Amino acid sequence: MIDELLKLITIIGDDMKLNKILIIVLLGVGFALLSCGEKSSPESRTIKFWNFWSEPYQKLALDTLIKEFEQKNDCKVELTQLSWNDGKTKLFAAFNSNTAPDVLELGSDWVAQFSDAGVLASLPPDSMNIDNFIEFSKQPSYWKGKLFAIPWIVDTRVLFYNKDLLRMSGMPAIPPITLDEVQFLAERINSPQEGVFGWGANGSDPHRLYKKIMYFFWTMGNPIFNDQNRLDLNSEGNVKALNKYVELSRYGIIDSQRQLDALFTRGRIALLISGGWLLEKIKNENPDMDFGTALVPGVNDLNGIRQGISFAGGEYLAISKQAKNKELAKEFIRYMTKGENAIRFCKKVIEAGFPADKNNYNDPYYKSQPNRETFAKQLEYARMTPVLPEWLEIEAIIEQAAEAALLGQESSDVALKKAHTAIRKLMMKK
Repeated sequence: MIDELLKLITIIGDDMKLNKILIIVLLGVGFALLSCGEKSSPESRTIKFWNFWSEPYQKLALDTLIKEFEQKNDCKVELTQLSWNDGKTKLFAAFNSNTAPDVLELGSDWVAQFSDAGVLASLPPDSMNIDNFIEFSKQPSYWKGKLFAIPWIVDTRVLFYNKDLLRMSGMPAIPPITLDEVQFLAERINSPQEGVFGWGANGSDPHRLYKKIMYFFWTMGNPIFNDQNRLDLNSEGNVKALNKYVELSRYGIIDSQRQLDALFTRGRIALLISGGWLLEKIKNENPDMDFGTALVPGVNDLNGIRQGISFAGGEYLAISKQAKNKELAKEFIRYMTKGENAIRFCKKVIEAGFPADKNNYNDPYYKSQPNRETFAKQLEYARMTPVLPEWLEIEAIIEQAAEAALLGQESSDVALKKAHTAIRKLMMKK
């Protein structure tokens, strides 16, 4: 535009006195048009956000927050919903084809893999309010000393118990507090011939089975990496933990989490570890069911009862290196992860869990709902998986070992020794 105006001025001639007013007008119009063109460019105020909230009520809750952000920031946020089945594959395909979104949602066990792949933009900790978040949620945010993702929401698993089935067995309708008590009750209640099961155990259930196994490791055994960060999967404690998981399965049913949740909702399982989504399922499908929630059972040791440690997961927001407007993307992440906004989303989407913002994760709202308060308390006794780019491969190896023990193909000791060796070889390749 400016080049064309300069050519026109040259054509007008050298008599600057005669054409001074015309030149000023032309330049003024040119700069005005150029300025308007910059402001009206839709790309400069548009960001793409890929996420995993695809159910209609989830999208509605998300849209409410998005529209407010758009109005406050005079921008547009384009949403794309992914599924957990193939979402990771689609994300990596987008990065490889230079069509990645500006902002993406990642599960806590994915962040290290994406950070290590070099596709995420590093973030300045001081301006991203990282100190506002629950301590255990911060670890996945970092990779090699740099911040790559911000905690958004966190959640955990608790014990669900059927009060009617406990009473029918002649026991009081109170939850067990140790795994030995779980086994006692499960054996007493279990009656497969009548379609009633004492305990619900995950079997071949990719990306879910390991979450139950890690609870048994953390509660009865050891972290799979010790304090020196050395692999310790086949420790004596972990062998005992896997043995306990196998023993409990004999007094119940082995199935996928989806099927276990369905059976519990129909009043067929007495004791089950599950997530917040089951509260919504019960409310919709069996609202009169008499059930309760409790912290996951622990174990007896020399100092008394040691509380069980449950699996904690979380959702994180990150920015692609390919993002065209990183400042707007940062503002969007700050807005979404702010506790007062995250809790609005969590109130409408029960399975979302809790804000990672420590100022809001234990909001008074949860105290008005006893079952949700159980989850808030469990977060104090919860742990995330190791931050490793190879974690998804490691979890698959752990699940294979657990399946072999469950099916009686191998002893827990042999299964974990083989898994230990496989993980060590995997880590040495990287």
